[in-house]
Amino acid sequence: GIANLLSSIKFAKWYELGEHDIVLTVLTDSMELYQSRLQELREERGDYTEKQAAADYARYLQGMNIEYMEELSYWDRRRIHNLKYYTWVEQQGKTYAEIQAQWYDREYWESVHQQVGHIDELIREFNARTGLLKEFE
Repeated sequence: GIANLLSSIKFAKWYELGEHDIVLTVLTDSMELYQSRLQELREERGDYTEKQAAADYARYLQGMNIEYMEELSYWDRRRIHNLKYYTWVEQQGKTYAEIQAQWYDREYWESVHQQVGHIDELIREFNARTGLLKEFE
């Protein structure tokens, strides 16, 4: 959510977009997932005031700059892609062949898109197990 928003701001600034340009992004997480974290912050720091919100807006959204942005060459993108090895292979048990397929096989991502129905069903099952959505029914 917030990472996508901040990335969009950086993108717009990097490419010097103006009032006639549009950037679209998605905010992926529902605030319902963060209620316990908000409660922790409230207990730790007190109520989040309008004054603090204005300061955060100015600092973190309006103050966003292009620091750490870089246009990547083919080999730069490849280098970053290869950083997946540890998390994909060593942590998640995926194969190196799958990492290679993500890069070289044009059909790989199409096959992922074809799994949307199955992935949606897994999400529904997860939500049912956690009970998260019961309060919205």
